[in-house]
Amino acid sequence: MTEVRKGQTPPMLERAAFGERFRHNFFDPAFRAEDAAIARLEEIAWQAYQEGRKAPLSSPAGPGFADPAYELSDEWRATRERLHAAQARQRDGAAPSRVLLICASPRNDGTCPGEQSKTHRLTLLASEVLSAAGVQPDLLDLSLMTSQPGLKIHPCKGCVSTAMPLCHWPCSCYPNHSLGQVGDWMAEIYERWVAAHGVLIVTPVHWYQATSPLKLMIDRLVCADGGNPDPTSTGGKDPAKAKALELEGWPYPKHLDGRAYGLVVHGDVAGIEGVRRALADWLDWMGLIAVGPEARLDRFIGYWEPYATSHDSLDADTAVQEEVRNVARALAQGIGDLRAGRLSVPGAALKHPRPK
Repeated sequence: MTEVRKGQTPPMLERAAFGERFRHNFFDPAFRAEDAAIARLEEIAWQAYQEGRKAPLSSPAGPGFADPAYELSDEWRATRERLHAAQARQRDGAAPSRVLLICASPRNDGTCPGEQSKTHRLTLLASEVLSAAGVQPDLLDLSLMTSQPGLKIHPCKGCVSTAMPLCHWPCSCYPNHSLGQVGDWMAEIYERWVAAHGVLIVTPVHWYQATSPLKLMIDRLVCADGGNPDPTSTGGKDPAKAKALELEGWPYPKHLDGRAYGLVVHGDVAGIEGVRRALADWLDWMGLIAVGPEARLDRFIGYWEPYATSHDSLDADTAVQEEVRNVARALAQGIGDLRAGRLSVPGAALKHPRPK
C-alpha cells in the first residue's frame, strides 16, 4: 500500500475571519435592517463549518452499492438518478438526435461588456443548421455565469490525482454546505452531456487558451473519464481506501464515450490552432468521436483589426459563417451515421496497455 502524503492542510479560519467573509454577501446597505437576522445565520454557518457538515441531508446508500449502510448525500443521489434517466433517453434508438451546443464565451450584452459575443452569433448559426437537419440543439451558454446571480462552476479539487476511484461520477465534491460551496451548475451540466448524442463547442481564444468558464467545465468533467460511480466503495473521500482500490486494478470507465463532437475555435491574433488541438485531444481522450476534418474549425475573425469593429468583420466574413454551418452539417451527418451503425471507428475495441 502506498503512503497517503500529508502536510498541506490549511488551518481553519478564526471566528472573526469567518464572519467577515460570510458578511461579504450582505455588503449592500439595504441589508442593514436585517443585521440581527444575518448574525443568527452567520452563527448557524459557523457551526456547520466547525462541524464539517458537508452534506446535512443524507441517507443510507441501500442495495446496489458496495457499502449499503454508508450515508450518501441526498443531493448527490438525485443528480445520479437524473444521469441514469438521461442515459436511458440517450440510448433510446427512437429518440431524436440531440447535440449539446456549447457557447464558451463569457461575454454577453447583459453584463459588463454590454455586447453580444461573436461566439454566440456563430453558435446560433450552428443551431439553425442542426434544427434544419432534424437534430435537437441544447444550447449551453456559459456566459450565464457572468450575468446571472448564484450560477457558478466550482473548481476541480484534483481528487483524481490522489487516486482515480476518489473521483466520483458524478462529482461528489459539491455541494459542500460546510464551506458554502453551493449553487454548482455542473450538477445540471453533467446531465446535459449525458443526454447528448453529440457535442459542438464554439469558443474564442483567451490568452492562447480556452476561456475560463470552458476550462472550469472541462476540469470538472474529469470524473466522466474513469470516475467512480460508487462513493461508498471509497468511504466517501477516504484516500487510503481509494488508493487501495486503484492498485487492485481500476477499469477507468468512460462515461461519455461514443458521442460525436465538433469544434469551432476563433480568435483575432494568435492561438487558434493550439486551442483547437487541445480541445480535440481532450475529447478524443474522453472517448468522443471525431466525425471528420469538416467538423473541426479554427479561424481568425478580424485578424489584427480593432476589437471595436470585430462584429463588422464577422458580418463581412461570409466564408467563415458558412464554414461554421458546415461544422454543424458534418456533425449532424456523423451523429446519424453513428446511430445507424454506419460510422466505423477503427481501433475503438482495442485494449490499451496503459489505461488511465
